[in-house]
Amino acid sequence: MKTIRLFYLRNCPFCKRAFVYIDELRKQDKYKNIELETVEESEQPDLADKFDYFYVPTFYLDNVKVHEGGIFPDEVKAIFDRALK
Repeated sequence: MKTIRLFYLRNCPFCKRAFVYIDELRKQDKYKNIELETVEESEQPDLADKFDYFYVPTFYLDNVKVHEGGIFPDEVKAIFDRALK
């Protein structure tokens, strides 16, 4: 199973939606144990600067960028499904 790293900003409306979608997925047993590391980029700028992205939310699987910017529920599910492989 791969670790998901999510870069976000606390006041970003797209990020807030991403967390709602993640919370919904986590209700399913299949997705409960996927490791999710969250990085609020304004609180951890040194870490955020080590990654190549411009928009939030941005998702990485094992340090490989898999999504950047506005997101929909099916895209979050696809990221979590990839993390299971």
